[in-house]
Amino acid sequence: MNRNLDLDLIRTFVTVADNGSMTVAANLLHMTQGAVSQQVKRLEELLDTLLFVRKTRKLELSRQGEQFLVKARQLLRLNDEIWADMSAQSLRGTLRVGVPFDLVTPLAPAMKAFAQTHPQVEISLVCAASPELREAVDSGRLDVSLVEYVASEAQGEVVRIEPLVWVKGRGSDAWQKRPLPLSMVDERCAFRPVVLGALADVDIPWRTVFESGNIEATAATVRAGLAVTTWLVSTVPADLEVLSSQAAGLPALPPFAICLRVPPTVQPAAREFARYVRETMA
Repeated sequence: MNRNLDLDLIRTFVTVADNGSMTVAANLLHMTQGAVSQQVKRLEELLDTLLFVRKTRKLELSRQGEQFLVKARQLLRLNDEIWADMSAQSLRGTLRVGVPFDLVTPLAPAMKAFAQTHPQVEISLVCAASPELREAVDSGRLDVSLVEYVASEAQGEVVRIEPLVWVKGRGSDAWQKRPLPLSMVDERCAFRPVVLGALADVDIPWRTVFESGNIEATAATVRAGLAVTTWLVSTVPADLEVLSSQAAGLPALPPFAICLRVPPTVQPAAREFARYVRETMA
């Protein structure tokens, strides 16, 4: 006897799993907390398994929940791709895309391919720090966005995971100076609290040389030997050097996840754009 899964229940489950909270999921899905709880309970009953372990501050996935989440994402992705394929010819309007400053270049192939296939969709690009982009997606001000998270705290669909590395200019000895001269792209950058926390853990004093939303200006200070910075390994310019944290006496940094975030109600153009991002960046 064939049995069908309810995609609405699965989408609710994935939203709760991504945020670790039924309250947050309820806000994102424009539902009451009770309705979210009932949908999760119904899904657990249908599958005859416990998907979440209730902790004091946060919901955590059970082992069965972790296994189911992988296939749940695949099912939703296939559903969204089918809708995108079937409606591809009629895509039009404006698509608001968010991207952190350091990922503009890696995102370019996806934007170009999408624009060539769907010329009736006008892409509006918003560059900002990951915390701002996350809030913009959740509030509906963006239709789709890439957001950077510490890998262990990733939310949304993980496109890929990369090392966060120390970077210096060629021949520069800035990494040996104390206080350590740092050049960060933005004071709200997702990397900043992680980097400063890592330095504090090993008692390395630091000072800010430059903080701006302009990644090229940050790169210029590093090229000039005025400072070091931290970037995802794939985004390091060819004329700069990755520092071995162990050899340089600097703290090791955690890997970061590049994630796709979309609002609970996803427009077809955003679904299609997300597919291009997966294909070019995964």
